[in-house]
Amino acid sequence: MRSLSNSLVTILTPVFATSLLSFTSIRVVILFDLITFATAFVALLFFVKIPQIKNRSSTGSMTILQSAKSGLQYLMDNRGILDLILFLAVINFTASIFNAALPAMILSRAGGGEFALGLINAVTGIAMMAGSILVAILPPPKSRVRVICNCLLFSMSTENFMLAFGRSTPVWCLGAVLGWIFIPVMSANMDVLFRTKIPIEMQGRVYSARNTLQFFTIPLGYLSGGFLVDKVFEPFMAVRTLDSVYVALVGAGKGSGAALLFLVIGIFGALSCLPFRADGNIWKLEE
Repeated sequence: MRSLSNSLVTILTPVFATSLLSFTSIRVVILFDLITFATAFVALLFFVKIPQIKNRSSTGSMTILQSAKSGLQYLMDNRGILDLILFLAVINFTASIFNAALPAMILSRAGGGEFALGLINAVTGIAMMAGSILVAILPPPKSRVRVICNCLLFSMSTENFMLAFGRSTPVWCLGAVLGWIFIPVMSANMDVLFRTKIPIEMQGRVYSARNTLQFFTIPLGYLSGGFLVDKVFEPFMAVRTLDSVYVALVGAGKGSGAALLFLVIGIFGALSCLPFRADGNIWKLEE
């Protein structure tokens, strides 16, 4: 359900924002965004009731630092969960570079533009919604670890290369479908693993530690993606001759540097999945 709601947001937000902008102004769009945030905040604060769970550990007198330390210590003692989190940290780094480079390539590439970028984002949301439906109708897998690893390997091995080698919006949209349709499947199976393997009384502390380790690579990825496109790959492609092997692979002109970056992160992303897929500590979570 969470993946389904996220996919609906991805699909509908650009539609509503564009429609509102067409009839009003950007200030109204920002005001509408603030109103929806305030509505969600008030609903969460006053109307969503969190059930009380009997605390089976003496954490009431723990300080914030002690609580954080206990969460990190649990991860150190349970290497399968820690290695799975580190796996996601690497994937998040690659995905953040992807997110930073995608607009740079699509907006400047021949055959791209604002409409193409909006269409790709919409197709991404539709693919995630389809993946969410798959999760709901398919039976539980025999091996959740295999599903997680294979979904991420498939995602890293498809969309990046189709963006790198593709020269038209339909090819890029097909890459978006292949790259995102199995992400909700991966996410759902990972949530099940975490919630079944981590004791309830430890989940708050462990999830806080997990968020720190898993998501700190996202800003690093965005910074790296912008720097690599503007300062490394675009200047590199700008001086390539038409008979260069790089031009033969990803084309020439504006956006070709970002396309070459997609080729690089596609190789990096696929290769980074392999050692974690062979990680014995992660496979022990199946026991």
